[in-house]
Amino acid sequence: MTVRSLTVAVLLSAAALHADTYYLTVAGLGGEQEYEQRFAGWASDLQKLLANEPSAKVETLSGKDATKVNIEAKLKAIAAAAKPTDNFVLMLIGHGSFDLGYKFNIPGPDISAQDLGPLLDKIQAQQTIIAMTSASGGLIKELAKPKRIIVAATKNGTEKTATIYARYFIEGLRDPAADTDKNDAISALEAYKYAEQKTAKFFETQKRLATEHAVLEDTGKGEGVKVFNAENGEGIIANRFNLLHLGAVATYVNNPEKQKLLKDKEDLEASIDELKYKKASMSVQEYRTQLQKYLLDLAKTQEALDK
Repeated sequence: MTVRSLTVAVLLSAAALHADTYYLTVAGLGGEQEYEQRFAGWASDLQKLLANEPSAKVETLSGKDATKVNIEAKLKAIAAAAKPTDNFVLMLIGHGSFDLGYKFNIPGPDISAQDLGPLLDKIQAQQTIIAMTSASGGLIKELAKPKRIIVAATKNGTEKTATIYARYFIEGLRDPAADTDKNDAISALEAYKYAEQKTAKFFETQKRLATEHAVLEDTGKGEGVKVFNAENGEGIIANRFNLLHLGAVATYVNNPEKQKLLKDKEDLEASIDELKYKKASMSVQEYRTQLQKYLLDLAKTQEALDK
């Protein structure tokens, strides 16, 4: 074999081993202006973060585009393109419900875990499902599969209050502090732990009873856990699955203006959460006036972040 042909063979071999990561973020129905704006903003934040990730193929469905037909089409397209050596990340933001099974609330017919299962099974890539909705714990039993990582914002289908987990999960993807093993990448387990701790701290600081308890499952047993050890075997695969490399978030980390805007956004979202908690003790007019001010400020902050 000549040097030239050997070089070509090596390059072809490297190309065959090259792994892509497919990201699909879906922001569902909000039901109220506050939630519509919040869910769309979180989806936009993820789009910008992931766009800089090496070998990333990023898709986002939000607002009127987040329909069952469009979700199914995106998943089918990924199934046709993704190789066993690739990675796939599905992120659901919004409201979920649980009766006989989990459903994700979107424009038109909702999409259920039962609908998602066969579509995900056709994707050969290593998978991480991050369900950041209310009642999301209810999809674990339906979607659990060996080596499939599932993060849910709630421990079961009965925690039905709107969640804030997505806020801190996204924060974890751009905060170097989430990289606890200092390997310049944020794993699914690191992002999960960061967001779980931040969410718990939020309720503690607000002196409110926690209405969401995030869990993770990556063994296929179908039961999400908060504690990871040798006995339950959970967290091993999630710790190896890198969601984002720190170089991809340099524009946030090294940009003081962006950092301030991100802090302002988090403060506004926390203020809206606190306002909703106090709603019963306020007049309707007072509540609406304050809410509209916060929403206007939030929209302006998001617009500045998106520039």
